[in-house]
Amino acid sequence: MPTRVSAGLPRRALIFFLASLLISFFIARPLLAGEPDHDKKFKVVGGYFEEWSIYFAGFNIANLQSNGVADKLTHLTYAFGNATATGCTIADSWADYQDQSLPSVSGAPYAGPLYGNFAALQQLKQLHPNLKVEISLAGAAGFSAAASSAASRQAIVASCIDLFIKGNVATGISAEGVFDGIDIDWEFPTATDTENATLLLKEFRKQLDALGKANHKHYLLTMFGPAGQQNFSNLQLAEVARQLDFFNLQGYDFHGTWETSTNHASPLFDDKQDPDASENFYIDYTVRSYLKAGVPGEKLVLGIPTYARGWTGVPSTNHGLYQTSTDPAPFPTTDYLQTPGVITYLTLTGLTGYKSYFDERRLAVWLYNPTSQTFWSYDDPVTVWLKTVYIRKRVPGGLGGAFIWAFKDDDANGTITKTAAAGLR
Repeated sequence: MPTRVSAGLPRRALIFFLASLLISFFIARPLLAGEPDHDKKFKVVGGYFEEWSIYFAGFNIANLQSNGVADKLTHLTYAFGNATATGCTIADSWADYQDQSLPSVSGAPYAGPLYGNFAALQQLKQLHPNLKVEISLAGAAGFSAAASSAASRQAIVASCIDLFIKGNVATGISAEGVFDGIDIDWEFPTATDTENATLLLKEFRKQLDALGKANHKHYLLTMFGPAGQQNFSNLQLAEVARQLDFFNLQGYDFHGTWETSTNHASPLFDDKQDPDASENFYIDYTVRSYLKAGVPGEKLVLGIPTYARGWTGVPSTNHGLYQTSTDPAPFPTTDYLQTPGVITYLTLTGLTGYKSYFDERRLAVWLYNPTSQTFWSYDDPVTVWLKTVYIRKRVPGGLGGAFIWAFKDDDANGTITKTAAAGLR
């Protein structure tokens, strides 16, 4: 039987309403007497700003202020700093603190000697004093090596705190106060890293708390939470969660062009029609697994993508869903990502010749063009809103919130980010 699909706006509105009711019915229980209502609990509205956004995309911290996205955020995560076996390093000194040509966020000129994105973040925080900004650290090999002994764990944590939290980025240049915490983007710990990863997170928590005690401040510690069981099974999830303020839980890349058949890249639920159903590649399975492992729901912040994954050479059967392909979908030359099989939401909104379809079982959307035989899986405002319903209803008190990957890939108005924020308020 073909998957139920719909394209008309009135029918999609009805689907949205019914799907919201179904989410509430199937995954939530009634509130107990005295239990806090989910709508009264704080929700994270966050997202990632990639340091390289300022280059080909021409997307700056100032854009978050001018398009109103900054008004909606509680957290911003800056990607990336480098994690090496011996400590943290700056990944791109020009983008981070040297570029004097970036547009002002507040309208005031940058005084120096700190420039670049770090100075822009300073101005953004002046305008939004409640906004929390984290530095995201990346480098699987570096994390693995540094986590392997007590001495190297102490050394890397001290180095990262000195560089990014204390702000000693270069001689005579301070970025102190730019970052309120550290995000660990370790993709991915292996089975040999399991215990060491926990110990490394404990060391980060210990040293951040010690600095916070001296400064009368709480420093955030978060971590990228992988979606695939082959990856999250290598983490002691409950013990790691005790060290964290929250996990940034991967809610995307469940499918992509590393596979030759089309599928949903960010579905909430599964369906027996999914040929890969046995793999459990869907959001609710990942969330359920973390909850079952002992991670509190409030420490799960769900990731929402602002990009699409696509295939071409896809036959029109089932409007392209669950079909074979010949290649990753080509991208327009103007797309920022410059990667076959991936385009930004901004680019996707300008595509022509496509029809939109909605999977009523998996609560996912896709585009298909029968002429070019091209299929794109993505999130739109309807699926984003449904995910916020899920976040608020999945457990009593709700999950922790949502984050966006990544700000530059949204449309110029920040529609995906603003929809997520509105749904969590």
